[in-house]
Order: sequence, then structure tokens, then C-alpha cells
Amino acid sequence: MGFERTDRISEEVRRALDKIIRGEVNDPRVCGTWSITHADVTRDLRYCRVRVSVLEEELRKDMLKALKNAAGFIRRELGREVDLRYTPELIFELDTNIEYAAHIQQVLAEEEKRAPRDTPEEEA
Repeated sequence: MGFERTDRISEEVRRALDKIIRGEVNDPRVCGTWSITHADVTRDLRYCRVRVSVLEEELRKDMLKALKNAAGFIRRELGREVDLRYTPELIFELDTNIEYAAHIQQVLAEEEKRAPRDTPEEEA
């Protein structure tokens, strides 16, 4: 129960970061299909671990580098957008959970094709 406030703040920070990055970061490396999947603010509100998912594999490294370079600007805009005692320091990380889930689904589909199906034989 003690983490409800932190969870609400984390979700609000995630929404604000998405809005800021999409609207105000003018770096050409911030492109392609991406989303902020999770923002986790520490209980003391000093740090925020931001998980970013980028679908295009060739854009991931440049996108993460651009976000890390713009972290100060993004943090300042976040302070203006969200009213908090402290504006957390942003730590950007690549989130590969969506890619991993797609891989697991593919493996399961292949296994299902390979395994013989046990169908009850019709008795006449």
C-alpha cells in the first residue's frame, strides 16, 4: 500500500515524458516507432528509470544516445510539466520485453506445429 503514491507519480511522469519527447525534442535520431513502456520513480523522487521500446533494431542505439544527450532538457521540461518537490534525474534504458515476447510466441507456434496432435480416434 505504501507504493501507491509512487506508482501514480511514475505513471504521470511516463505520460509527461512521452508528451515532451514527441513534441519538443528536435533530434533527428529520435524517430521511428518507439514508446515509453515504463517509468519507475524512486521513493525519494530523486531518480527515474525510463524504459524505452524501439521497434526498429537499427535505430535503437542512436535513439538511446539521443535521449541520454537530451536528458537535461527533458528533465527541465518535466519539472515544468509535473509539479513535484524534486524533478527526478532521468536514466534511459532500452526495453526489449516486446521483442522477447514475440520471440517466445514464435517458438511456441513452431513447437505447436511440430508436436503431433492427440485426437481421439473415431470408433465406428
